[in-house]
Amino acid sequence: TAGCAAAAGQKRREQTLTVRPNVRRRYRPARFFRVRFVPIFALLSPSPRAPPAPSAGRYLASGSGDTTVRFWDLSTETPQFTAKGHRHWVLSIAWSPDGKKLASGCKNSQIFLWDPATGNQIGRVLTGHSKWITCLCWEPLHINPECRYLASASKDGSIRIWDTLMGRCDKILTSHTQSVTCVKWGGDGLLYSSSQDRTIKVWRSQDGILCRTLQGHAHWVNTMALSTDYVLRTGAFEPAEATINPQDMSGSLAELKDKAQQRYDKVRGQGPERLVSGSDDFTLFLWRPAEDKKPLERMTGHQALINQVLFSPDTRIIASASFDKSIKLWEGRTGKYLTSLRGHVSAVYQIAWSADSRLLVSGSSDSTLKVWNAETKKLAIDLPGHADEVFATDWSPDGQRVASGGKDKCLRIWRR
Repeated sequence: TAGCAAAAGQKRREQTLTVRPNVRRRYRPARFFRVRFVPIFALLSPSPRAPPAPSAGRYLASGSGDTTVRFWDLSTETPQFTAKGHRHWVLSIAWSPDGKKLASGCKNSQIFLWDPATGNQIGRVLTGHSKWITCLCWEPLHINPECRYLASASKDGSIRIWDTLMGRCDKILTSHTQSVTCVKWGGDGLLYSSSQDRTIKVWRSQDGILCRTLQGHAHWVNTMALSTDYVLRTGAFEPAEATINPQDMSGSLAELKDKAQQRYDKVRGQGPERLVSGSDDFTLFLWRPAEDKKPLERMTGHQALINQVLFSPDTRIIASASFDKSIKLWEGRTGKYLTSLRGHVSAVYQIAWSADSRLLVSGSSDSTLKVWNAETKKLAIDLPGHADEVFATDWSPDGQRVASGGKDKCLRIWRR
């Protein structure tokens, strides 16, 4: 026992001899690296099939957090012009119905107009909003074939109607008490605006008079869609026939107006435009806003906030994308639930319909796009490729290409 104690004492002495003194080390940063989140938003022009000449072809436009707007030539799938002028993130872009102008709004509350044929700025910068731009929408072609007026929504709670030829604000619509999230210019001369104040307001675009307020949502209204969105977007141009190219128009403005009016009347039918809204309260409402302030249907089933709603081009189906990782389909006239499309493993940000209303594409934070068959209500194609979240998704009006933009700062084009 004594031998063991002596050995233990010797071991403790060795340990104390080998202990190193505390050394204080100071670390100082040599460089700072700031990584900025860059959102990318893609939108395809309304023009139909592209001819070989790039100047008269179909364009793709994208707006980014790098403060630029880029125009891409889809015949060569290469960047054509980089439009510079914004001094903050580009948050919204919108093509005019004739495809000859692009409007872009940024977080610096400025709106620029661009010529896609040259990449140059058109006219003066449109300023007046006190906070950033949330949405842009052009006057329909069959109402004004000159594509003169543009509506903008802002975080400041107002909607402004701009005369793009004169470069000035024509009307200011103020009734919302919080940020305006979306604005739609209907084919019957009405403007619809949704807001974080939980309401949707209906305005007469001609004189700016507030017609009615639609109430029912219990939280922010994030998104809206009109049953006539597709025909208003494509105007006089029939993508299935590809009879007219917006960048190489033939015929007078009156002829284009008549063609657009005929297409609009055919889609609208006998009844008024229908509007669907999606909210942070997990619900959708179907409305006939031109006639009644009461909803046709309250559509429930989503388990998280709704990011986007869209009518199919033939107006028969409504699709909704949600943070609950699903897309739901609803009957376009009654709002009756049809089915849920499940396959994404994270939030679904945006959706887009094909021109024939048979296919639906969805972009998600799981970095994939998925194409769904609306007839079989099943997954048709899985499109991996992005390295991070997919923020923006759009389907060309002729149905031939899908464009997607993501957090990986890449814009991808997918051929059908």
